[in-house]
This record gives sequence, structure tokens and C-alpha cells, in this order.
Amino acid sequence: MKDKELKSSFFGADRRSRLLPLFLIVSSLCAVSFYLGGAFCSEKKTIDETYQSLAASDKGGCSTVIKQAPFQPCNITMQDYTPCTDPVRWRKFDKQRMAFRERHCPPRAERLQCLIPPPEGYKPTMLWPKSRNECWYKNVPYDWINNEKANQNWLKKKGDKFVFPGGGTMFPNGVGEYIDHMEELIPGMKDGSVRTALDTGCGVASWGGDLLDRKILAMSLAPRDNHEAQVQFALERGIPAMLGIIATQRMPYPANAFDMAHCSRCLIPWTEFGGVYLLEVDRVLRPGGFWVLSGPPVNYEVHWKGWESTEEKQKGDLDRIKDLLDKMCYKLYAMKDDLAVWQKPLDNTCYEQREEGTYPPVCDDAIEADAAWYVPMRPCIVPQHPDATRISVDTVPKWPERLTHAPERLIWTAGGNTGGFNQDTRIWKERVKHYKTLVPELGTNKIRNVMDMNTLYGSFAAALIDDPVWVMNVVSSYATNSLGVVFDRGLTGTVSDWCEAFSTYPRTYDMLHVAGLFNAESHRCEMKDVMLEMDRILRPNGIVIVRDTRQFWTTPTSWVRP
Repeated sequence: MKDKELKSSFFGADRRSRLLPLFLIVSSLCAVSFYLGGAFCSEKKTIDETYQSLAASDKGGCSTVIKQAPFQPCNITMQDYTPCTDPVRWRKFDKQRMAFRERHCPPRAERLQCLIPPPEGYKPTMLWPKSRNECWYKNVPYDWINNEKANQNWLKKKGDKFVFPGGGTMFPNGVGEYIDHMEELIPGMKDGSVRTALDTGCGVASWGGDLLDRKILAMSLAPRDNHEAQVQFALERGIPAMLGIIATQRMPYPANAFDMAHCSRCLIPWTEFGGVYLLEVDRVLRPGGFWVLSGPPVNYEVHWKGWESTEEKQKGDLDRIKDLLDKMCYKLYAMKDDLAVWQKPLDNTCYEQREEGTYPPVCDDAIEADAAWYVPMRPCIVPQHPDATRISVDTVPKWPERLTHAPERLIWTAGGNTGGFNQDTRIWKERVKHYKTLVPELGTNKIRNVMDMNTLYGSFAAALIDDPVWVMNVVSSYATNSLGVVFDRGLTGTVSDWCEAFSTYPRTYDMLHVAGLFNAESHRCEMKDVMLEMDRILRPNGIVIVRDTRQFWTTPTSWVRP
């Protein structure tokens, strides 16, 4: 009986009587461009019919869309434009600690008011899982990695495609063999204890791609740099990734998020600047989580000559890393061949037992642990929550049970409770079922990269868990910081602000889900800019699902005019 009432509440004919009726609008990139001017729409008739059909079937009385003055295409040289990590603007910013590669969004007066074009010869992205192993060259037409890393099997150009053999700097024989060895050292990778992972300096994300078959969901993080489009390659392959760098600002993730963090010759100077980089990895690792390091200086006795270094220097580097981690109360979990694994402490006990004056110090509470949007990193240990052991790697239910288990962290989250969590999970399961009647592609391999632009607990993503998709769960930097709950469920995501551009390349998502975003953020953000950003990151023929209040569809002229 309750299920019937729930379904009726959200999809039934009684929507007319609701104070703020919700509407569902489904459209392709052509439809988004239809709002913005129709620049790349080759199926306008189909889109018009879609809107007419939705309007006719909507018993809530959704009005038809009014075409607005068109935006023009940007210059073709902008085909891979990333507004907040734009190399053209790097010279304006501090080069120390690579700060210029962090997010530096243009002021509003300098934002582009045009539609990012695809490169010449662009083709629809290959379907999953074929896309994991190959992609169209013209979609990501960059040769630097192919030329510079050919001997390491990152990728190879074959005809009109790039193929990905699964190699890497530290695993030229294949990522599968490399992870097999890692699993021998960390048994929790095989029994569901380890589910969420972070790959810093990810290359073309072969590590994260292989982990998907092992039921581990890795976020691949890399900056826009001379490697040319590492993250774009990853997303073209259908592997979770985003632009980012550990430099001066915290990563856009909450504390205690990842079960594991990984660095394979990522060349981050871990012990410099007071160890601030490793201390930031510590912040986002959950209690009992694992930090895995391969490449310099691990196994330096064998590799130091190939690293164009000296044995003494590499030994010194490893000793300094060991010393820093020891003072951070980490335990050397395993070290064998090219891999070293350390484990984070479960609580604050060890910190409290250190000698007075031990460096790095424990941070004061001036900045909350979960704050992660333009927050400066500090060379100190972020203390554990008093109940941190309740969300440790060994305590959180194993995958897949953790997906539907109400996380302990809910009680730390404003407004969070088990009843609300369970209701949110149930509601989105019903809604996704309804979405699939409107979007037959949802649930098939025609849709792979999905973004939930305004999530609470990740329940939309949870409802899609059996489908061949992965979901980037986005929590607004101005909303309740519930992203930790998303990670506790074994899902992934990031904090962001939709008044600015997202940290990704153009054409990287097959579907955008927008639930309540316009209503929540229209008082801060120019909705025209949000729609332009949606157009930038959505692939040609991609799909948008919007749920919001009537005002955003009956008065489009207030926010789509150029």
C-alpha cells in the first residue's frame, strides 16, 4: 500500500494539487542546444516531437518550450576548453607548488557565451565495455602520450583508433598483473572491504578501469598538463575521472571518503612543504584505509639507475616518507617488490600519545575536516571524528551490502537520519524505474557516463547500480555536505559549485540528471551559464533529465537569453 501511495505521489494524476509540482523533461544535447540556440541539433524535428509528446502527456500542464535567440558556436580552437583550468590563463597565477594548475575560473565578464564545438571528424563514443579498450582518435586527437609513453603501453594509435593495452609506467606488462600483486598484499580488495579508491596522477586511468571488474570504484584524478588530456582519455573510455591536482587547495572530497589511495609514479613530492600533500591524502582516507605507493623511491635498489637518480637520493627519499608516515601514526602494512602499502590509524589515540612538539602537529578545529571547496591545505594532521571507528574500512559493511545500509555518518550530517535515508533510497528507485520508461537507453550500454548534478545521498546512482553506468554524484558547495554519506555507500562523487564550470573536459558525459538544481541555485547562479556548462560537458546526442518546479519551464526567457 505504501509503495502505491509513493508512486502516486510522484507520478500520479494528483500532481495538479501539489503546491510545487515537479516536471520531468527529457532531452538530447540537441534539446539543450535548442534552449541555447540549436547550434548542433541535427534532429530538431525529433526534439520538437519529444517536447510536444511530453507536454501533451503531462497532466500537470507543463508548457511548451520557447525558442530563444541563438548562441553561436565557439571557435574550433576551443574544442577542448576547460574554463577553470585554461592553459591560456596559467601565466597569471603562482607557479610555486603548481598552484597555476588548480582551479582559476574566469570572472563573469570573461566567460564564453558560445557553444563548444566538437573536433572535426568526431564520432559517437564507443559503447561500454568496448570503450574501455579503444576510442576514436578524432574524438581525442592528441599524440603526446602515444609518442612519449609508447614503450610503457599506456595507449597506441592503430588506424583511426587509440587502443589501450592496459600498461603504465610501473606496470608495462599490464595492469591486471599489477593489481593481482596488490590484492595479494591487501586481501580486503577481494572481499568487498575496499570499495572506493583514489588514483592520484592517473595516466589514462588503466588502474581504475581494471578495478571496475573487481567491484572497486576508483576516482582517477589528474591535472591538465603536458600529458595532454589524461582525464579526457579516461572519460572517453568510460572510467570515472575528473581534473584535479594536489597543490595548495584541498581536493574536492570530504574527510574519510576513500578506502584506498594510490600513486603509481605520480611524482608528487610527498615530504616537501611539511608533508602537506601526504597529509591531504590522509584527510580523505577513511580510518583503516590504505595508501599504496609504487615507483620512486619504492624498490630503489633495483630501479634507481632507470630513474636517472642515485641510490643514495632514492634511499633518502624513502626514509623520509617512512619517517613522515610513522609520525602520522601509519603502519607499514606490506612492502614487496615495487609496491609499498601503509594503513591509516583507526582513531586519535596514537596522535594523543606522541611526544609534545612532534611534527606534523594535529590541526586545530578552525577548519572543519569535510570542508573541501577552495580550502587551503595546511601541514597538519586533520584529527579523526570521535566516532571515526564506526566508519572504518573494517567496520563499514562490505560491498555490496553497504550500498543500501544507512551509514553511521548520517548522524553527523545536518538533517540526516535513517528514516530519511531509507525514504530517499526508495523514492529514487521508483523514479529511476519511471525514467526508464521515458528513456529506453537508460539501463543499456548506450549510456555509460552519468552525472547527478544535485544529489543528496546518491540514491539516484544507487538505483542504477545494476546497469552498465557509473555516476558522478555532485553535492553543491553551498548545500548540506552529505557527500560523505555517498562515499559510505560505496559510490563516488565530488563537491562543486554550479555558478562555475565543472572540472572536466567537453563532451564527457552521456547523461545529466538535474533534480531541483535550478530551484536551489537560481538565487546565486545565472541559469544561462549553468545551461551553457551543461551543453559543454554533455556529449552530442547526450540526454538530460530535469526535475524542477514549474517556474523554470513556464518562464524560460528569464534565464536563457544571451
